Amino acid sequence: MSVAGARPRLRLNRYLAGRGVASRRGADRLIEAGRVAVNGRRAEVGMLVDPVRDGVVVDGRPVPAEVERRTLMLNKPVGVVSTRRDPGGRPTVLDLVDDATGLFPVGRLDADSRGLLLLTTDGELALRLTHPRHGIRKRYRVAVRGFVGPAVLRALLGGVRLDDGPARVLEATVTGERRGDTLLEVEMGEGRRREVRRLCAATGLAVTDLERIAFGPLHLGRLAEGSWRRLRPSEEAALRAATGLTDGDAPPGGGG
Repeated sequence: MSVAGARPRLRLNRYLAGRGVASRRGADRLIEAGRVAVNGRRAEVGMLVDPVRDGVVVDGRPVPAEVERRTLMLNKPVGVVSTRRDPGGRPTVLDLVDDATGLFPVGRLDADSRGLLLLTTDGELALRLTHPRHGIRKRYRVAVRGFVGPAVLRALLGGVRLDDGPARVLEATVTGERRGDTLLEVEMGEGRRREVRRLCAATGLAVTDLERIAFGPLHLGRLAEGSWRRLRPSEEAALRAATGLTDGDAPPGGGG
């Protein structure tokens, strides 16, 4: 039974996503790890919170106030990790941004990979961009040692079984050579941990360079390595449309 005028209570993961802490799945991982407390008590996955009255902290720090909804495109260099912080002290993608308030990475690029990475404060957008059911494709430029013949391309397209299940590329094209390496462009429908590298290794290819050049409707273009920019309104609209989002889907309690 609802009371007129009562504030809606939100699932904790959605509240954290709306405040730019992490995607909803990332928020659940924080909760499971015991890093989130509500009103001084350890939080549980699935619990509801009052956005106004409840005190929520992550790693002992209060959750930030509402943040502006914004999404950035970053050209990540090799050696930079795709996390908000790194226990080993390595530089993170947020170190490259002037104002990282509320931003978190959408998925990951490995430290030894480079290219297009999105940073956002929009937890719902991040969730949809990384969930396989929405089919957001990513395109990579990959350099591998030696010659790549038709049989290898067929193996990549046909798929192999990795330790976490079957994997395959959706498209694979040889685009040239560079210092004895073969250059490929491959398109993926998923983004599992080091999936492109593991898929290449399973077909006998040793990756020497991996660059993400497109994410859904977005293309890296001429953005310099280590640089970032805010998405243009048309790009943000295309990204949201690709995931089936409308402005009405912005999480309550999040930035607008």
